[in-house]
Amino acid sequence: MEGGVLTLDVGSVKKDFPILERDMGGHRLVFLDSAASSQKPQAVLDAMDHYYATTHANVHRGVYTIAEEATQAYEAARTKVARFIGAPSTRGVVFTKNATEAVNLVAHSYGRSILAPGQAVLLSEMEHHANLVPWLMLREERGTELRFLKIDDNGQLVLDDLDRQLDGVGLVAVTAMSNVLGTLNPVAEIAAAAHAAGAVVLVDAAQSVPHAVTDVAAMGCDFLAFSSHKMCGPTGIGVLWGRESLLEAMPAFLGGGEMIRDVRLDGWTPNEIPWKFEAGTPPIAEAIGLSAAIDYLSDLGMEAVREHEVALTTYALATLTERHGADLRIFGPPDAHDRGGVVSFTYRDVHPHDLSQVLDSAGVCIRAGHHCARPLMRRLGVTATSRASFYVYNDEADVDALSGGLVAAAGIFAL
Repeated sequence: MEGGVLTLDVGSVKKDFPILERDMGGHRLVFLDSAASSQKPQAVLDAMDHYYATTHANVHRGVYTIAEEATQAYEAARTKVARFIGAPSTRGVVFTKNATEAVNLVAHSYGRSILAPGQAVLLSEMEHHANLVPWLMLREERGTELRFLKIDDNGQLVLDDLDRQLDGVGLVAVTAMSNVLGTLNPVAEIAAAAHAAGAVVLVDAAQSVPHAVTDVAAMGCDFLAFSSHKMCGPTGIGVLWGRESLLEAMPAFLGGGEMIRDVRLDGWTPNEIPWKFEAGTPPIAEAIGLSAAIDYLSDLGMEAVREHEVALTTYALATLTERHGADLRIFGPPDAHDRGGVVSFTYRDVHPHDLSQVLDSAGVCIRAGHHCARPLMRRLGVTATSRASFYVYNDEADVDALSGGLVAAAGIFAL
């Protein structure tokens, strides 16, 4: 990034996404909800269509040509994922339905079978429900103690007493990037302290993997969960990466199909990892779509993606603050370098749902609600926020459209 100038050719990138050509009642589509689910480039749509039109068959079971081709494509996607996140091998890459299922897999298999009685789980106040409810369920079932890292008024974790918080903890589960605040957490620092205390670390990377270079070795985590649909890929597939020794020690999560090596009337033998955790027919076309999405993002360059979002978020924070002043309350770190491309805010006394509907009439799509983070909403002292989230196909004109929509909303609700 030079002087705050966007590093991606966003005009060219926009052309890769067919949905952005849609007319919204005389307005162009301004999609600012990628933190919920990103749009899909033509390359991903084509890859999945090609698979269904030419290659579809179940994987790992058939010995005929297209079955072998499908298996090769499915496993090639696993290899591509491993490289994308810096994993040492494919054996630690488990395909799940989404990041939520990946976290649940760890909570059920590791939490119920390996986490020792009396060991606590350390979370944070900013966790998405997907990385909170599974642990609340574990507490209800086993009486597991849950502890929470607090946040300061800038939406950043308070780590002053981390060593004390880690005393007696067996597992730390923390987001790499808040889906509400945009906060980028110091995962490597937390992981190092957790390991020194004898705990393992699960990172919810659903918001970070699509937007920045990911290296599980540099993070120092033991588990990493993320979803395809937030990174230009299809819905219906996510990833759990885990250290092989941990995955081998963990019992299977779901039973049937691919996850077995042998079945008898008096018992069964599990398959090797990662297939031990992939019961039934897997999301084959979705894995191929995810593979194409990784190719697309890799061609853009994840360093460039991150620089683009820092520049655009910087522009958004400045534009919204300068234009709307005290009418607008923005949550999260004030410096774009400390956050991802997520801007959650309240505007005057307009309810976020009403604001979203007004913006929608101008073709601008934002999120409104609690963003699956009700405890964080309570910490912030609000019931809901409006949220604009940026990605590779957004530029300054999209931010300007958002800002202009807020002006229009002010006029409507002033009546």
